[in-house]
Amino acid sequence: MLPVTEAGSLNQSSQDCEAPFADGRLPLMIVYISVLIIGLPANLLTVFLTWLQVRRKNVLGVYLWSLSLCDLTYLCTLPLWTDYIYRGHLWQWSSAACKLTGYIFFTNMYVSIFLLCCISLDRYMAVAYCLEARGMRRQRYAVLTTVTIVVMVAVVHTAVFTMREGAVTESSGRCFEPNRSSTTVMGFNFARFIIGFLLPLLLLAVTNRSILASVQHSTGLQRGQKRRVQWLTIAVVLLFLVCFAPYHLILLARAIMFRVPPQDGTLCLFEKTMYTPYTISLGLSTINSAVNPILYVLSSNNIRKELRQGLTQICSWGRHRPPSSSSQNQIQPSDKSLGPCVGTEAERQVALTPLRWVESLTSPMQTVWVSQRWSWFRWWWMESICWSTWRSVWRAETVSMT
Repeated sequence: MLPVTEAGSLNQSSQDCEAPFADGRLPLMIVYISVLIIGLPANLLTVFLTWLQVRRKNVLGVYLWSLSLCDLTYLCTLPLWTDYIYRGHLWQWSSAACKLTGYIFFTNMYVSIFLLCCISLDRYMAVAYCLEARGMRRQRYAVLTTVTIVVMVAVVHTAVFTMREGAVTESSGRCFEPNRSSTTVMGFNFARFIIGFLLPLLLLAVTNRSILASVQHSTGLQRGQKRRVQWLTIAVVLLFLVCFAPYHLILLARAIMFRVPPQDGTLCLFEKTMYTPYTISLGLSTINSAVNPILYVLSSNNIRKELRQGLTQICSWGRHRPPSSSSQNQIQPSDKSLGPCVGTEAERQVALTPLRWVESLTSPMQTVWVSQRWSWFRWWWMESICWSTWRSVWRAETVSMT
């Protein structure tokens, strides 16, 4: 920890060092807007799809539903940041709004990271310790784990409200800019790098490597299925690296430079040089919220099939047919403790395939409910058309008689 006088002098010099705010504004705005356009409808859709799995007591569905909800909250802050960048990095609202927006932004980022770890760990237990995990993989444990993660991350990030970096002044108008560093922020960055990036990366790498090894040694999966699982497993780790590695590496570099400042006054040059890469890395971290629903839920062939059938039915005004009793659309066992794994080789394949747990999202009861509502809507629509037509004819006859 730096002495107060030294930290104060560094902060003052850091404030006097004006970052090149004009650099990288347009690309960052394009990234934010694109992520919002893609991520908002995708996460809204996956919130509904995964909620169906939560109601069916699916363990993995709890984590994925929480992840989609977290990403939605995260995306809601992007319009404010986009407006902030568009105005030349000038925050037009109050300091309280700046701190609240930063709190939501960073809290949901790390809640999302830890939920990704829970998803990989749950899949790993279902594959590597299928029988042993039967008593542990229960929905109430998943709910308790999710609540614990949210509460702990939310409590830790309350420090955001006490940081002077979120205090917007009339002279600067800046909100959480990297050139407004302090000893508290640098210590916070060290913790975020280790706990919020390095440890989750190791967990994702170990669990997904074990899942990949189980897939390679499985005799119940075809070559095409193994290849698909292999690419999806690699994509999970690669997406994490692309989205979060640049941002956290820059945080680490800035924390080290602040902890051991150079004596020749090159700290300002370092801050100016790193500002544009920092903004790019911040934009990359938001891409994760748009890709998560596509990678974890919407990439399932059966999900896309169900969505196409639903859209075709709406467009053609066709009658809704209940799902067939084929193996691809059967409902998985309702045993709350088993989830997708009950010990047999055939059922173990469901756990080996990352997205097979959502193969049939509409149960027979849900199908009947949708069919009834659709029939009622069609009846109401046809009655409205007939009534409108009859009223027009009656008016025409009345006019002709007069």
